[in-house]
Amino acid sequence: MGRATGIGGVFFRARDTEALAKWYEEHLGLPSFWTQEAGPTVFAPFKADSDYFPAERQWMINLRVDDLDSLLQSLLEAGITSETRPAEWDTAETGRFARIHDPEGNPIELWQPPK
Repeated sequence: MGRATGIGGVFFRARDTEALAKWYEEHLGLPSFWTQEAGPTVFAPFKADSDYFPAERQWMINLRVDDLDSLLQSLLEAGITSETRPAEWDTAETGRFARIHDPEGNPIELWQPPK
């Protein structure tokens, strides 16, 4: 039987597709076509009543990052707020996490896996 070998794309609706694509490329380094680095990817449905991300959102993208502190600093300098909860979200086994939202309110989790 065939199987999935990776994520081929992430597609979502936007009010202003050009502006949102530009925001993702400028602040997160995500061009429209991207060859990602090898590494872990989690594919996991959450319970409908989960409070892990906003209830009014059907999805949240999680992006693997190489230097969370540096990225958060550059986002802050660009006026993009982030949320961290080290005591709740971060562990030696899972790594470190932060949350931001794109200009259309979509949640984005930033993940620096453990070394």
